[in-house]
Amino acid sequence: MRLNRRQSLQLLAASGFSLSTRPLSADESEPLPVAAIVTTYFRNSHADVLCGKIMEGWRQDGGPGPRLKLVSMYTDQVHAKDLSRGLAMKHGVRITQSIDEALTHGTDKLAVGGVLSIGEHGEYPTNNTGQVKYPRRRFFDQIADTMQRCGQTAPVFSDKHLSWNWKDALHMYDRARKQKIPLMAGSSLPVTWRFPNADVPVGTQMKEIVTVGYGGFEAYGFHALESMQCIAERRKGGETGVASVSAVPATEIPAWLNKHPERHELLRNALKVAEKNDQKLEERVAQNSALFCLQYSDGFHATIAMLNGITDQFSTAVRLSDNNRVMPMWHRLQFKAPFGHFEHLLRGIEQMFHNGKPSWPVERTLLTTGILDRVMQRLSSENPAISVPTPELTVSYQPSSWGFANREGLAFPE
Repeated sequence: MRLNRRQSLQLLAASGFSLSTRPLSADESEPLPVAAIVTTYFRNSHADVLCGKIMEGWRQDGGPGPRLKLVSMYTDQVHAKDLSRGLAMKHGVRITQSIDEALTHGTDKLAVGGVLSIGEHGEYPTNNTGQVKYPRRRFFDQIADTMQRCGQTAPVFSDKHLSWNWKDALHMYDRARKQKIPLMAGSSLPVTWRFPNADVPVGTQMKEIVTVGYGGFEAYGFHALESMQCIAERRKGGETGVASVSAVPATEIPAWLNKHPERHELLRNALKVAEKNDQKLEERVAQNSALFCLQYSDGFHATIAMLNGITDQFSTAVRLSDNNRVMPMWHRLQFKAPFGHFEHLLRGIEQMFHNGKPSWPVERTLLTTGILDRVMQRLSSENPAISVPTPELTVSYQPSSWGFANREGLAFPE
């Protein structure tokens, strides 16, 4: 039995928690109660830029916000500059000692209609390939255990990649399907502003794609992968999965650029659309740069260029089959509070919590999680440029119609 919004509100009222009186749309009388399961909560953390918008409004200034009410929160670690306790007291949020309590308030029934699982930030171990072992699977398993115990389900959003490793990600995906838990995950990059304000139509014939990014290969490489994948999945036939993966370390990037002039051209277009210098790239490659090279099952090719020192933006260029036309786009972020790109991410989460249907396919993030895990393994190997088959990444799905920020009339905050 899935808990509906009326049951959630009745349980919330029975627990003694007050409901927001903020005006809602005509068809909704009260916001939906939700729980947050987070690693840690400090200013501008992922917990803050998502949960903070539920408690304090879209701009976290006390103004209007989503049709959600945060009623309980579990924090795995308490940060030295923790914000959760003060905000919880201000907004009547129950701080719990367990994930089960956050979902049930100590009863045998779910007390919430949706769950935010935010496994980002905090002090967690790192493996020998540089992957941080955030407890995303542990969070999800305990959420699913509680739902199984109660005989109920509610939608779950898992922030960023499903897990640091493919095995755990696949386990989460399979368990969600088995228990019929609506599951969504991913980055804010697919839904942030784009310049120019245009998308690739679903069913477009594409030849190849290059996405440029920056930052750490795991934490930010994931954002670059999701920026690319939300476009690649719109090619004719939909997504088919990735057949093989390789990586190019910084020392080999100049030779790679000379060997692949068409991909070099795409890379330059991606830099130019984000207003970055695209000249003499061979001479400017920093040592903390790398390429992720992906061969898809249908022959499509993608390159993720993590070019630290050359760009501090995420941007993409895709080559269409139509006369080799190149379509560049800049996935633009707001680099200061309130980090408005998370607003549009939360809008997608809000819709999923209310209607129980993922706003975009979780299979996208299952695939990008698997790609990232395999890429990190290649980068830590002796010969990363050797292409390794990835039959396990045969993940097929169709894209969603959920748009990026411009489509919702959210002007970029200059």
